[in-house]
Amino acid sequence: MIPINIIIVDDHSMIREGLKQLLELDGDIKVIGEAGDGIECLSLIEKVHPDVLLLDINMPNMNGLRVLEEIKRKKMNIRVLILTIHNEIEYLLKAVDMGVNGYVLKDSNSSVLKEAITAVYNEKSYIQPSLTPLLKEKIFTTQRNKKTANLTKRELQVIELLGEGLYNKEIAERLYISEKTVKNHVSSIFKKIGVTDRTQAVVYAIKNNIIDVL
Repeated sequence: MIPINIIIVDDHSMIREGLKQLLELDGDIKVIGEAGDGIECLSLIEKVHPDVLLLDINMPNMNGLRVLEEIKRKKMNIRVLILTIHNEIEYLLKAVDMGVNGYVLKDSNSSVLKEAITAVYNEKSYIQPSLTPLLKEKIFTTQRNKKTANLTKRELQVIELLGEGLYNKEIAERLYISEKTVKNHVSSIFKKIGVTDRTQAVVYAIKNNIIDVL
């Protein structure tokens, strides 16, 4: 079996050396280069042409996300696996948006890391399993926010009450506003979400998780 050629990029030499020894134990992976910062990393990629780049985020001169951005901008033929201490979902989302192939935390065991390297080498995506629920939740929330971004807080309250089957007068009483104001809100909701009646509005709200169905 031909080994997977990788570059390890981390600003701590002891971490690089430890990873090298760990990854090369089975002979399936070969470390063909190391770099301690982003600029050195980009230069090294062009010299040795690795299959996979094992990339840290926090580095001097140029951080890992900027390296990833440059790789994508230059359309370099390399798979990028981020190995980081950052478990914050914002870092993961940003990396995914930029086209990273894999994302693993430094507190993972060696089997997870090797699995991730093999996966991205075989042109698959790999997100550490423990991060997947957070990623899905964040994407779901982001999509929901985009779909409801044009609705005001009051309009969201109105559409939720439409979902309860309330009439305009009942909604007005519940929200302590006039029936005419409710009618105006309903008309505005219809226009914003592209529907023509209350039933369609409620169906839209259910489909887009604006309101829950028990």
